Parts: sequence; structure tokens; C-alpha cells
Amino acid sequence: MIRGFLHQALVMKATRTAPVAKLVVVIDDDPLILEATGGLLRSWGCRVVTAQSCEEALMRLAETEAGRRPDVIVSDYQLSRGMTGVDAIERLRGGFPIPALLISGDASSPRCDVGSQGYHLLYKPVNAERLHAALVAASVTATVGSGEGLSAESVSKWAASLA
Repeated sequence: MIRGFLHQALVMKATRTAPVAKLVVVIDDDPLILEATGGLLRSWGCRVVTAQSCEEALMRLAETEAGRRPDVIVSDYQLSRGMTGVDAIERLRGGFPIPALLISGDASSPRCDVGSQGYHLLYKPVNAERLHAALVAASVTATVGSGEGLSAESVSKWAASLA
């Protein structure tokens, strides 16, 4: 009985703070990771563009989202052809303060490089709960920090998530 109640409370909290309708770009050179992450984000109500490279992400954004800037970028740290997730994120940001999650399987990934650029660094394996929490935190930080997009509805949702 108590476990059921706790599960229901967690589902309600996740629903209340879900990043619904956010456009999330996911970059990873592993097609299985892309499929799983994209499916998970879609189940949370996100609009998702998946790509194996930064170039592919830019192309898909132009084709499917009319060039709309993403709300959040999720990228693996080590990409193919010597490119890093940091490179991909900076290119996708194009000078705009878009929140980003950087996922690394290497504990020696450069923290100073990550922290100074405002990335949320997650180490593999990343379960759904950690990904969701990081996504919500990145979205709230970006909304509050930028002062942009602060509609009454977004402020209300943010305040409710703190309760």
C-alpha cells in the first residue's frame, strides 16, 4: 500500500515537472542510445530530434522544425571523427544560451571545461530518473537565469515544482 502511494506521488511529481513540448536535440553516435533516449523523451511529452552528429542535427532541425532553436541539447561527450559533445553543443547553440546535458562514460572528462560553459555533466550509466531530473533542472535554470520566456504559466509551473 505504502509503495503504491509513493510510486503514485513520484508519478504525480514527474508529471507536474515534465518538460512537455520542449524541443530536445539528442546527439550520440550510437543508434541504439539515440533510439532509447529519443523514445524516453517522447514518452515525457518532448519533441525530439535525434542525430548521430552535429551536422545531422542541424540538417534535421532545418527540415523538421523550420530551423527552430532547441530548448535543450543532450549530447554524448565522445562523438565520432574526433568531435566532442562540447563542440557539438557550442555549434548548435550558435551564441544563444541553450541549456545542455553532456553525458560521459569517462570519469576523466574535463570538469572545468564543462562547468565553465554551463553544461550539466552526467556520467554513464544514466537512468531515466537522473535524466529527467537533469532535464528539468536545466530547463528551470535556463528559464530563470535568462529572464526570457517567463510567462505567468511558466513561472507558475516552476513554483509548483519547488513545492
